[in-house]
Amino acid sequence: MVVNVFEAKTQLSRLLRLIEMGRESSVIIARNGRPIARIVPLKSSPVSRRIGVARGRFTVPDNFDDVDDEIVSLMTGGDL
Repeated sequence: MVVNVFEAKTQLSRLLRLIEMGRESSVIIARNGRPIARIVPLKSSPVSRRIGVARGRFTVPDNFDDVDDEIVSLMTGGDL
């Protein structure tokens, strides 16, 4: 995708969003029809998954999976 400097200035957020979402692999900015710069996504290192990061900060009650009539009523608009 090639855009002129004025469009790049007024549409920068939209252009960055297109790159961030992967809809554009790069955006070339041109002045008077001559390419002068390119916006490309950064190659970021993958974020490691941190399973168990909240371990020990709370406990799950024994009745966690029990049906709660009040919540069922709120979600369904009626009784079980």
